[in-house]
Amino acid sequence: MDLSTLSYQKFVQFALEHTNLRTTLTPLPSQEKFKSLKANDNKSVLNAISFCAPKIRLLRSLTIEDSQSMLVLDFAAFSKPEYDAPIFCANAFTTPSRSIVVLDLNPLYDVTIHPDYKEKYYKKLMPLSEKYSELLPWGGKLTSESLKFFSPIVIWTTVASSQLVHDVLFSAFVDYFKAWLELIDEATDEKDESLVLLNREAQHKYLTWRAEKDPGYSILKKLFGETLAKDLVRQFLFDGVDSLGSKTFLDYFPEYRLENGTVNKKRSMVGKSYETRPWNSAGEFIAD
Repeated sequence: MDLSTLSYQKFVQFALEHTNLRTTLTPLPSQEKFKSLKANDNKSVLNAISFCAPKIRLLRSLTIEDSQSMLVLDFAAFSKPEYDAPIFCANAFTTPSRSIVVLDLNPLYDVTIHPDYKEKYYKKLMPLSEKYSELLPWGGKLTSESLKFFSPIVIWTTVASSQLVHDVLFSAFVDYFKAWLELIDEATDEKDESLVLLNREAQHKYLTWRAEKDPGYSILKKLFGETLAKDLVRQFLFDGVDSLGSKTFLDYFPEYRLENGTVNKKRSMVGKSYETRPWNSAGEFIAD
């Protein structure tokens, strides 16, 4: 597959245009800090944008494009803690041969433990995953350590790269992002400060997990060096990990603690693996 014919920029432009139709986006300082980064290989093109809005704490996108070897999209949007809305997440890594994709409205609260949250946000969205399940099929083994941060409508796939796959992925991105914008429009701010604090901690827990487990870190380290890569992860991609809360990764996930007190860096090490989608069309968890 010739990657020069593909780009993730239209995904980002769609999101910005449609968000601006509903609210007012304000650039964040992190956009100015990271937008002019130059890759060490002098051929990868990086585009970094970050905004906030009245109901949105952070909407940010990082794309990396090298027409010979890879295209990367890392797009996320977080509501302010006064709302318990899901987190919009779109991650895609495309090479000339394969595309690895995660697209979801990540739940703020584990839907297997909080059925009321699943009912509130996902019941009416279940047709979305059905719509794309054939062309973007389940990508194989996924462990429960990652599953707790996914919703019943998650698209997790690894497929051969093609123009068709790219077009289908754009269609899915459009549908999922429109759904997220609707949820944000309908969201009402929480008046109970204790519940706002729970939302804040839930978002911080998610950010702490992602900052520690981000599979793209090795690419960022190769392109920008270790210091800048860490800054990108903590100050841009998962902005809030150092400000929304003070708990550490091991505070949230003590099962990863090694005897010397450090974090076990192995991936996919905790819990059962799922080879097929573990939810049915009604969003019920069907694996144990």
